[in-house]
Amino acid sequence: MTVRVRIAPSPTGLLHVGVARTALYNWLFARHHGGVFIVRADDTDAGRSTREYQDDILGGLRWLGLDWDEGIEKGGPHGSYRQSGRMERYHEVVEAFLHHGQAYPCFCTAAELEQRRAEAMAEGRAPGYDGRCRAIPPAEAARRREAGEAASIRFAVPRAGRTVFIDAVRGEVAIDHGNVDDFVVLRSDGWPTYQLASSVDDVDFGITHVIRGEDLLPSTPKHILVSGAMGAAPITYAHLSLLLGPDGRKLSKRHGDTALRSYRAQGILPEAMVNYLALLGWSPGEDETIVPLADMVDRFDLGTVSRNPAIFDPAKLEWMNGVYMRSLEAGDFVERCLPLVEADLGRPLGDADLGRLAAMAPLVQERARLLTEVAAQVRFLFVDDVEYDPGSWERVMSDADAPRVVGSAIDRLSVVAEWTTGSIEETLREMLEEMGLSARRGLQPLRVAITGSGVSPPLFESLEVLGRAVTLARLAAVAARLGPG
Repeated sequence: MTVRVRIAPSPTGLLHVGVARTALYNWLFARHHGGVFIVRADDTDAGRSTREYQDDILGGLRWLGLDWDEGIEKGGPHGSYRQSGRMERYHEVVEAFLHHGQAYPCFCTAAELEQRRAEAMAEGRAPGYDGRCRAIPPAEAARRREAGEAASIRFAVPRAGRTVFIDAVRGEVAIDHGNVDDFVVLRSDGWPTYQLASSVDDVDFGITHVIRGEDLLPSTPKHILVSGAMGAAPITYAHLSLLLGPDGRKLSKRHGDTALRSYRAQGILPEAMVNYLALLGWSPGEDETIVPLADMVDRFDLGTVSRNPAIFDPAKLEWMNGVYMRSLEAGDFVERCLPLVEADLGRPLGDADLGRLAAMAPLVQERARLLTEVAAQVRFLFVDDVEYDPGSWERVMSDADAPRVVGSAIDRLSVVAEWTTGSIEETLREMLEEMGLSARRGLQPLRVAITGSGVSPPLFESLEVLGRAVTLARLAAVAARLGPG
């Protein structure tokens, strides 16, 4: 048997990190078994589905490196991979259900259903559909439909029974049919419900394993009933625990960003995000934190996926991203940073600027956790006028020794024989020793004068990359602003 799995997000919102994790687990499972990974669109909610959301979902999957074998924009042997393009097929299945007595028309209006639901709740009864239209003789129901009376189509759930299946993550699950009402498979406007469309697609596309979030577990008996009514072989289900925020509550906007693209915009590397998402509920078995993608593919097993909820902690993600940042080859790091640096400056870098960026990159790489931190740290290399951080200026330049430090540095750096990191450091440390100042107190005025901030890449290396002429010009401008020491 060839493993065939799918991810079928609805294009009614941005790609959520939880959906991204589900897609990753499907992809890992398919690649581990040499199977097929399919991407389709559950876009039957025509009022909310948009091309923008669809592009965001596909773009997010590509950014993560989750290539698909069949599906949207890829094609395949099953025609349309968008539910909106398969309406004729859904109606065909529903008509077969009606013909075999597996479904029936329901003529109850929304107002009637709501009234009976409220009455049931007031009397302490289950608020599900009471099945009254199931008693209408099929010939009468057909006549009413042909006469134009509005009707939805409900699946006739077998009564006095239960659905039992083995969940690949949770083990045996048994749900009594007394807790499953006769659910709608086709709305009165002709659009299929999720339970119908998703089940028909899974059967038609030969899906062998459905790996999805536990929020869909209550729908599983309905999907099993629909696929069984179609005469399909059983599908293996695996329900993943939900992601929680650091406070232990279901991950939502109260915890900050939940859309994948927000983390991409913040400077998270795709390989770091993949690694982090993979470990939210799955263990590679070696108590490892940093796991190469190839190792994930080799080791992935649904049987080792935890039933317990996982905590999505942005702080831990940033830490992991820092690890991946430091592991990049120097050229790769520069290539990834370059668009952000140029966007920050509002211009492309010339050859000389590119050389400065390449020289400074290893120093920034060792300290940054996010790609978006890089531009601010190297901006001082590429601007004519430094923009001083007000807080840093007030805190550092208000020191009585600041004018004296800047003036002395100008005198000494003007005569340094070789403009190298070693010579610059030796010269400035000798100056501090003669002035009786600590490195923290004596070097901070120079750091702010050169970079505009009290937080920057290493000072001595920064001066070497910036060059003697620019360094002295900036120190002279600050000295004039500070006045005599």
